[in-house]
Amino acid sequence: MAPEELAAALHRRPFIPFRLTLTEGSTYEVRHPEVYVAGRRSAFIGLAPSGPDLLFERSVMVDLIHIVKLEPLETAPSSNANGAN
Repeated sequence: MAPEELAAALHRRPFIPFRLTLTEGSTYEVRHPEVYVAGRRSAFIGLAPSGPDLLFERSVMVDLIHIVKLEPLETAPSSNANGAN
């Protein structure tokens, strides 16, 4: 994924929490832009417990080349539950 795409998601106002999916299938939720630092080739993600706490308990560094999907966590309900058109 291009670093500019991640930067756009982080700087969107109002901020919309999102989930990153990596090539091996792991996922990371970014609920606050303050716990995420994007670089040209990698990203640092602070993994916070659920809730309003911004103090993360652990972190992970991911290579941007392995991010295959960025999807919003809060979306409007769809009339078609299986996602087909």
